[in-house]
Amino acid sequence: MIPRPIPPIPPSRRAVLAGVPAAALATAVPGRAASAAPIPTAPTERAERTDAFGPQAAYWFPESVPDGEPDPGVVWRSLLDYVPEDDPDLPYNTSTVPLADRPPSTGARVQSLVSFTPTSGNPSQGAPDARYYAFTDWALVEELVFWGGSSFEGLILAPNAPVVDAAHRNGVPVLGTVFLPPAAYGGDLRWTRELVQRDAMGGYPVADKLAEVATAYGFDGWFINAETGGGDRALAEDMRGFLKHLRAAAPLRITWYDSMTVDGGIDWRNRLDDANEPFFHDADGPVAHTMFLNFDWTARGLADSAERARGLGRDPYELWAGVDLEANGTGTRVDWDALFGADPDGKVSIGFYRPEWTHTSLPEDAGPEEFHRREQRMWHTGEGVWPGVSAHVDTRAPEIAPPFATAFNTGHGLRYAVEGSVLSEGEWSHLGVQDVLPPRRWPTGGDTARVEFDFAEPYHGGSCLKVSGIGTEPTDVELYPLALPDTGPVTVELVYRGAGVAVDAGIGGRWPDARGGEGAGGPWRRTRVRIPEGTGPGTLTLRLRAEDPGNADTPDDGAVWRLGLLCITGDGAAPPPPPTDARVEDARATGEDAAELRLRWNPARGARHYELLHAAPEGPVLLGATATPAFHVRELRRRGGERYARLEITAVGHDYGRSAAAVLRHRW
Repeated sequence: MIPRPIPPIPPSRRAVLAGVPAAALATAVPGRAASAAPIPTAPTERAERTDAFGPQAAYWFPESVPDGEPDPGVVWRSLLDYVPEDDPDLPYNTSTVPLADRPPSTGARVQSLVSFTPTSGNPSQGAPDARYYAFTDWALVEELVFWGGSSFEGLILAPNAPVVDAAHRNGVPVLGTVFLPPAAYGGDLRWTRELVQRDAMGGYPVADKLAEVATAYGFDGWFINAETGGGDRALAEDMRGFLKHLRAAAPLRITWYDSMTVDGGIDWRNRLDDANEPFFHDADGPVAHTMFLNFDWTARGLADSAERARGLGRDPYELWAGVDLEANGTGTRVDWDALFGADPDGKVSIGFYRPEWTHTSLPEDAGPEEFHRREQRMWHTGEGVWPGVSAHVDTRAPEIAPPFATAFNTGHGLRYAVEGSVLSEGEWSHLGVQDVLPPRRWPTGGDTARVEFDFAEPYHGGSCLKVSGIGTEPTDVELYPLALPDTGPVTVELVYRGAGVAVDAGIGGRWPDARGGEGAGGPWRRTRVRIPEGTGPGTLTLRLRAEDPGNADTPDDGAVWRLGLLCITGDGAAPPPPPTDARVEDARATGEDAAELRLRWNPARGARHYELLHAAPEGPVLLGATATPAFHVRELRRRGGERYARLEITAVGHDYGRSAAAVLRHRW
């Protein structure tokens, strides 16, 4: 990669330092000039948190913080001083979704390094904006790194709960970031030394804190990126000891970035070799679980790296060949032959840096539909020189077992609907309520049908599944791999709209008779398919066919059909109980008739997520939805002269069954 000079105001992107022969991973933030000199020694007293009322994703320095005062909205904190039990934001930042099981991979995998927002000011509980990197192709990703960190905000970044919850539902682990930047971006070697410091007992106290944070927040490990130059062999040895201690402190995944070498200096090797191998594996065994190789790799270097890994008894797919997508996305030229050649499984795995290009490069007037079309091209169909990731990487998804439901909610939208009724016309994003979405996009048996997410007419949440171009010949749409119970029948329920389209649901090529067709509210209809006992596993597939090409809902290029809810249940399905001990934890007036609230409640057994309503005199108003038993209401407005605002919290089950509401009141 050709080095570029540092711009006067660096964008939020990977810095390529002038005069450096290899690319370095670094994060700068818009509107802040890069520091060209080390930051002065930190003061003895640290700034206390006095910023936003709303909870935010957490970030820290290892121990000392910069001198002076932070920018507005930035909070400087020391990880060594952090006590989870004293953190008022912890309930809002803690993931509640366990990591789902899915089949292991036998070939190349993908690690995805994503900067969802700047390091500071990242809300814990979503935002009133649909413009968000609402990633859905989890079945193609082995693990996700919550990328960020900067020398004037914090170097250690913990992922927020919505991202972890969405990833875990799909069996994808999430890693936080430890970023020690180059000096040109404000890096100071003292932070590296503080990270790997030893205590009187020979332990690594910051490593213990990293393990404590990951356990408390419910995420899965750390990406360690040490790029501050000036170190020596002793520092490198301390870093290796730190990695080994961190690995032993908790069952965490650790990725090491190809930057520091065994002499303590910074030299991006672009391969596994003598200079960086001891951070990956040493005489005692594995050190890091995986290593991210810098971007300037070659075919020979990857082949040698794979062979070297095998010689250590390590899986070569534990090496990620870095691919920088930030600037050009699907226009990035990648030497796929070097990665795969004649071997369909590839030599090593793939490390995508900043694939959120599909989001950040969108025109200002683009809606979520265009974002997902770009995602479809990047991850599946390909575009120009880009073949699509699914051409090289196996699709891996957890098998679906009842009770299960999906409204094809992508975790953002232009409105929010509940059972066919739109309760909010405002834009929103919150990945914590994203559904498990079909892992393959979109194989069909027809020549003209198009399948995509639709944000205009959701049934529940912000989106539904839309199939257009349906003709009189059958169109098959594959959805989910199913693991059905050995005993007892299973019911597949479809809530849909689209007159003149016949629909069948089959599993593994078997097509039971559908029952029903009754109304489900407004234009939505409901059909149930009874799957007999002993059907066994298979892929759930829909077969669509236009019965009347001349009906009013059928344009000249084929019929249009929307699937608002797919529900798979066994016998004895019951909704979850209501949440208990619902309470207003804190409130702040934002105007004469407006307030923001921090709400807490005890989790309800069997709840998938929660929906919060203001039962206003003129009708219910959605306040938000979340998977955690804590939520920040950004704006509650007094309506109809009410003395108290009646708030209702409903638990939504894994089959979208709804509990009775827990009720609490806010006095105006």
